[in-house]
Amino acid sequence: MIFPDYHGGSIANLMSSIALAMGGWETGYLPLARLDRERLGRVRNLVLLVVDGLGYLHLKGQAPHSVLFRHCVDSLTSVCPSTTATAIPTFLTGLPPQQHGLTGWFTYFAEVGTILTVLPYTTRLGRMPIDDRELNPRRLSGVPPLYDRLAAQSHLVIPDWIAGTTFNRAFTGAGRLRPYRGGLQGMFQGIAGAVDAGKGRNFIYAYWPEFDSLSHQHGVGSAEVAVHLAALDQAFAGLVENLRGTDTQLLVTADHGFVDTTPERTLRLSAHPELAETLMMPLCGEPRLAFCYVHPDRTGHFEHYVTDRLGEAATLCRSAQLLNEGRFGLGVAHPRLHDRIGHYALLMKENYIITSELPGERPLSHIGVHGGLSSHEMYVPLISLDCNA
Repeated sequence: MIFPDYHGGSIANLMSSIALAMGGWETGYLPLARLDRERLGRVRNLVLLVVDGLGYLHLKGQAPHSVLFRHCVDSLTSVCPSTTATAIPTFLTGLPPQQHGLTGWFTYFAEVGTILTVLPYTTRLGRMPIDDRELNPRRLSGVPPLYDRLAAQSHLVIPDWIAGTTFNRAFTGAGRLRPYRGGLQGMFQGIAGAVDAGKGRNFIYAYWPEFDSLSHQHGVGSAEVAVHLAALDQAFAGLVENLRGTDTQLLVTADHGFVDTTPERTLRLSAHPELAETLMMPLCGEPRLAFCYVHPDRTGHFEHYVTDRLGEAATLCRSAQLLNEGRFGLGVAHPRLHDRIGHYALLMKENYIITSELPGERPLSHIGVHGGLSSHEMYVPLISLDCNA
C-alpha cells in the first residue's frame, strides 16, 4: 500500500509551492523541493492543469515518448482516499482532507445526519440537490478557497457543465470563472485567454475530466483511453507553442490514477447480508476504500466476518488508526473528520471493489476504478515546463 507523502511529496505539497509563489501563504505543508521556488515566485503566469485520472505509472508505461512525459520531473502521491472528491478540494483550497474534511464520493455528515454525494452536492438517497443557502459546502468544509488567499489574479478554466454547480461556486471565491466548451481546443483556448488577461500576475487552474470519464467507462487500459491520451498530448504540445514568450510556467498533475476491475472482483454488500446487518448505515467513502459505520454491539462479528470471509479482497483497519498515522494530512484535523471516516476502513487489495446500493441507485458498473492505495492509483505525475525556455 502507498500512503500519501505529506512531508514533501504529495499534491498538498504542490499546492503549498503554488500558494507561496503566488501569494506568500504558508499552508502548513512543505513546498516541493523539485520545483524552482525562485522561478515560481517571479513568473507572470502560473498554470496548473489537472488531468483527472492520469496516473504517473500509466503515463510512463503507455506514453513514454509523449510531450507530457518528456517534461515529467517527478511523481507525487495523491491524498487518501485517492479520488476526485478528496483531491479536487485539495486543489481548490490548498489543503488535504485533514483540513478540508471531505473524505470521499459518499461522505457522512453527522452534524446534519445524512450522507451526501460531495461534488454533485446532493443527498445520496434520491440525489436531491442541497439548497446552499441552507447548507453551503464551505460550511461543511470549514476552509476558504485558495483563491481568496493569493495575491495574484486567479482564473478557473473548467467545463461549462461544472462551472455553475453549487460545489464549484462555493470554492471559487475571488477567482474568475472561465467556463469552456468545445473539448480540448476549448480548454486550451481558455488557458491562453487567461494568460493574456491584465498586466499583473495570474494563477490559472484548469481542469480536464474526459480522461477520467473514458477510463471509468472503458477501462484505463482500453484503446479508447490510449487514443484520447495521444490527442491530449498533441493538444498540449500546441498549447506549449502558443505560450512561448508569455512568461508562463506550466504545471500538470492529476488527482489520482486508475486500476481496472472485473465483475469477479466486485463485492456487493447485498451478497453479504450477515455483514450488512452489522452496519449502522450504508458504506461511505469509495468502492476502493470504504468507510464502515458499525453497530457498537456488533463490532466483534463485523471484524470476524471481514477477516474470515473478505480477507482475500480487503485489509481491515480502524479508521482512527489512519487518522492517528496522518493518512489524511498533518497538523490539526478538521473538527468533524473523525465522524466522516467511520469506525473502520476497508482497504481493498489488488483490483477488488466493494459497493452497497440504496433504493434507486444503479449497481456500480465501472471498469476503471480509483480511491485505493495501489501505486497505480496513488502516484500522479508532476510535469513542469517553462514556456520561456
